[in-house]
Amino acid sequence: MARLPLYLKKPLGRPSELHRMKKILRDRGLHTVCEEARCPNIGECFTKPTATFMILGDVCTRSCGFCSVEKRTAPQTVDSKEPENIAITVKELCLKHVVITSVTRDDLPDGGATQFAKTIRAIRRLSRGVSVEVLTPDFGGDRDALKIVLKERPDVFNHNLETVKRLYPVVRPEADYRRSLQVLEESVKEGLFTKSGIMVGLGEKKEEVKELIRELSAIGCTALTIGQYLRPRRENLEVREFIQPEVFEEYREYARACGIPQVYSGPFVRSSYNAEEVYRG
Repeated sequence: MARLPLYLKKPLGRPSELHRMKKILRDRGLHTVCEEARCPNIGECFTKPTATFMILGDVCTRSCGFCSVEKRTAPQTVDSKEPENIAITVKELCLKHVVITSVTRDDLPDGGATQFAKTIRAIRRLSRGVSVEVLTPDFGGDRDALKIVLKERPDVFNHNLETVKRLYPVVRPEADYRRSLQVLEESVKEGLFTKSGIMVGLGEKKEEVKELIRELSAIGCTALTIGQYLRPRRENLEVREFIQPEVFEEYREYARACGIPQVYSGPFVRSSYNAEEVYRG
């Protein structure tokens, strides 16, 4: 694969702020997807400070080709103190918008939905006025589990399609494109701000991306993020193509023309990047 283009290189941020943020997280035994997924925006986000908290441990039961999170069939036990520890950290950092995501926990009866609900409630109990965004797995298609999260009425409900339908067997082998669309549609039916995100550069074709956009528009998706896939580890899928900035702009304009109100498309865009700005519109 070609060398990383100059427009995809980014400064790390202030080391002192990175260290401070990491110390707070480690002291409370918390994880972030920013670290686990080796996000290129970590320096910027930790300096603000902001972070996407990852609940239910740092070991996933699925083996998505793009993800660097550790995978095995017997993850950690669920930490009963985790929701409260996240809430305390949110208050300490004076965050105004919080993103909660998780590893996929197919080993749990509810896929971890109850832990999402407890975390939302804990944050709102300690920090009134904070907007809460959740980025959930598909809960194995269990609608009852999904309803546990939707019942808490998060300010933003996010579930990523990640890639086009044709590439699911390689990129998300244990997931299902239609099932993920149904998860998003349930959120729309509940009247929630509904968001999804995809990566490009995995070998998809333009028309496939546009088909995905049309399907998200058809179910009433509120916001869409489109970013460049970057290989986090040697074991992960290779980057098939570095997408040019003008193509990201083309996707943005197309999605807006299709009726998706908020579209953020660019090489460094990630599902939770600048999440508060996306929510505030």
